[in-house]
Amino acid sequence: MHNFKNLKIWQRGIDLISEIYLLSNSYPKNEIFGLTSQTRRAAVSISLNISEGSAKSSNRDFARFLEMSIGSSNELETLLIIARNLAFIDDKTLFEYQQKITDLRKMIFKFKETLNI
Repeated sequence: MHNFKNLKIWQRGIDLISEIYLLSNSYPKNEIFGLTSQTRRAAVSISLNISEGSAKSSNRDFARFLEMSIGSSNELETLLIIARNLAFIDDKTLFEYQQKITDLRKMIFKFKETLNI
C-alpha cells in the first residue's frame, strides 16, 4: 500500500486539476453542464484513480487504477482538443496543456513500471 499524498504523480495531478478549473472558467456559460463539467471530471479522475488504486492490496490492482488514470489523461487531452476546435481555447493554450498532460502521463507510466507486476 502506498501513501498517495506522497506520490509525485498524485501531487502533479492535483496541480493540474486547479489549472483546468481555472482554464474552464472561461468556457461559455452554456457549457457548464457540458464540456466544462466533462473536462473537470476528466482532470479530477486522474488523481482520484491514483489515490483509490494506492489503497489496493496488490500492485496488480494498483496498476489497473494507474491505467485508468492514464485513460483519464487521454480523455482530458481529447476534451481540450474539442475546446480548441470550438475556439474556447487557442492553439498555444492547447499545446501548453498537452505538454503538461503528456509529462504527467509519462510519469504515471514510469511509476507503474516500478510496481514490478
